[in-house]
Amino acid sequence: MPASTRGRRLVVEADGGSRGNPGVAGYGALVRDAESGTVLAERAAPLGKRSNNVAEYSGLIAGLESALSIDPSASVEVRMDSKLVIEQMAGRWKIKHEDMRTLALEARELVRRIQSAGGSVSWTWIPRERNKAADKLSNDGMDGLTIDRLSAASPGPADDEADMEPASEPVVAVHEQELASPPLQLTGPARVWLVRHGATPLTAQNRLSGRGLADPSLDDAGHLQSRRVAGLVAELLQDTGMPKSTRVVTSSLARSRETGAAVAEALGVDAQVDEDWDEQGFGYWDGLTVAQIQARWPQAWADHLNAEVDPAGQRPPGGESAAELTTRIRAALARATQRSGDVVVVTSRRPILVVLAAALDLPVARLEAVGTDPGSVTAVEIAAGGALSVPFVNRTAPGS
Repeated sequence: MPASTRGRRLVVEADGGSRGNPGVAGYGALVRDAESGTVLAERAAPLGKRSNNVAEYSGLIAGLESALSIDPSASVEVRMDSKLVIEQMAGRWKIKHEDMRTLALEARELVRRIQSAGGSVSWTWIPRERNKAADKLSNDGMDGLTIDRLSAASPGPADDEADMEPASEPVVAVHEQELASPPLQLTGPARVWLVRHGATPLTAQNRLSGRGLADPSLDDAGHLQSRRVAGLVAELLQDTGMPKSTRVVTSSLARSRETGAAVAEALGVDAQVDEDWDEQGFGYWDGLTVAQIQARWPQAWADHLNAEVDPAGQRPPGGESAAELTTRIRAALARATQRSGDVVVVTSRRPILVVLAAALDLPVARLEAVGTDPGSVTAVEIAAGGALSVPFVNRTAPGS
């Protein structure tokens, strides 16, 4: 078998459909050589009674599998007319449906394998009229046909490379212009009460939960913590003479919104949602235990936690860099404090560390050892000139 040309460029075109949604479903996918346009592989299969979105994800998985078999080190461009799938896989849209989360995780694992072999995957939305070949294959699948064709022009990896895969995926470097965080311009005076949401089922399992695939709700312990922290916030504001202008802002994640609802009820105000307060996007780490991450990405995890080196120029595989997180949290903080007074922000651990880093003029990585327990409050004061100070960190209600 001839050796593959490392670094070749491939295009995956994928589609899926359902006659009834849910109804009779099938998927189709093909792989082209990006230079010549030659079709190297075609896949199609029926799925039984499934939804349109599940069929589209199934087509994506089939296309990635074919690209991986042709050349695991290729630069792969995925083209689909499903904006939903493209935006979700690119990490810009959330995935709420459980079936789609499972399939997206499967697709991400295939992406990880391509990247581990030195390749790359990019995502492109195309209009339906430019996806006719994949659409025809998906209709073949809905008609009950199973197709699995590999062209003779699609050599697989060399025999001595076929089973080789690096043990860990390299962390993706951020472009240099992304490294510098924008200057933080605050006017004040204002007080920001940073509340970390209550616990979720993933908390006790020591699993990461960012703004990616997993969006768990509070568990029983988390609901109790939310009620307790709501009472604590009300007491703290009363002690400082709570103005009528106090506001509550939450991230868009379920755990923050649920905790924020308890806080807002205790204060007699309505909560506002600002998705820029979401937790960091952890990419392929989302939903995994720390042990699983350390085993698969040891160096990337070490860089993530290294207090001596600020890893602002790196991101978790498929996720969001510290620099990107800092940029959006600083923007959210500036919006939240446009008006003077008190604002309660219900968010997650790393956004709280970003605000503390700004107040203390330290890299976020230096604050990894700072405690921010579920259901805790951290206070930051902004003076009239914009200077930040930290009266206290990680205060919890009695019994928490």
